[in-house]
Amino acid sequence: MSLTPSDTASNLLKKSGKPVLKALKNQSSAPTLRIIQKNRSSKVRKFVLGSVLPVLTLVVWQYASANEIVDATLFPAPTTIVKSFYDLIVTGVLYEHLQISVVRAILGFLLGGSLGLLLGLIVGMFNRAEEVFDPTVQMLRTVPLLAITPLFILWFGFGELSKVLLIALGAFFPLYVNTFLGVRNVDSKLFDVSKVLEFSRIHQITRLVLPAAMPNVLLGLRLSVSVAWLVLVVAELMGADKGVGYMIQDARSFMQTEVVFVGIILFAAVGKLTDSFVRLLERKLLKWQDSYKG
Repeated sequence: MSLTPSDTASNLLKKSGKPVLKALKNQSSAPTLRIIQKNRSSKVRKFVLGSVLPVLTLVVWQYASANEIVDATLFPAPTTIVKSFYDLIVTGVLYEHLQISVVRAILGFLLGGSLGLLLGLIVGMFNRAEEVFDPTVQMLRTVPLLAITPLFILWFGFGELSKVLLIALGAFFPLYVNTFLGVRNVDSKLFDVSKVLEFSRIHQITRLVLPAAMPNVLLGLRLSVSVAWLVLVVAELMGADKGVGYMIQDARSFMQTEVVFVGIILFAAVGKLTDSFVRLLERKLLKWQDSYKG
């Protein structure tokens, strides 16, 4: 009785058992492991290269302060700044000011960003809306926020409303402009396809316009977040009794330069965290893009 090829293969697998399966599994997983190791080494390399300049700056700064090459009142040593940072955390002062600033930034960003996104979609979708709204918005966009700040204080006082509205105004324009550009860059052929598929206007926006305009929208989101933090500092420096900006202003009045540096570092750290969060959204939502990565 002769053996068929399938019987031969079956017998071989039965005789060899787990070693063959293990070998096949190892062969299939080897490329995956190499990719994972390559990604890890790339992340480590990026982290090391990105840390060289800050670490070198801190070392030179500490050496110059310790040897009195620079004035310690104007440039306190990094160790002094760290100690002041620790004292502010232990006493709870830093948390109190940071909490108020974060709430102001979030409220202003949500208000201004959502309005910018909505109006950018409307103006981008309809020519008549562009003719009505865009000239006024572009005119207001060129007015410096520092020039508007005293006017907001006169209108709304020194309370939370003036600060939130000022932050909202700053967060509005980047999202409006980039959403408008993103909508206008959508391929017109896609709209023809949506008409053939009988998409409603809502489906056109959710399934066609927003996905196609997402790169510009996310760029506007990043710019809007950064502007919101910038305007927050301006609002709190101009007039506030709490917040990180107020803490910086108060420390400047008493020549507590280390506290000023703590506030600046805090703004930089929170701003970097929010920017990294938006970058993470970009990687998640724009996986379909085949773009140059350097």
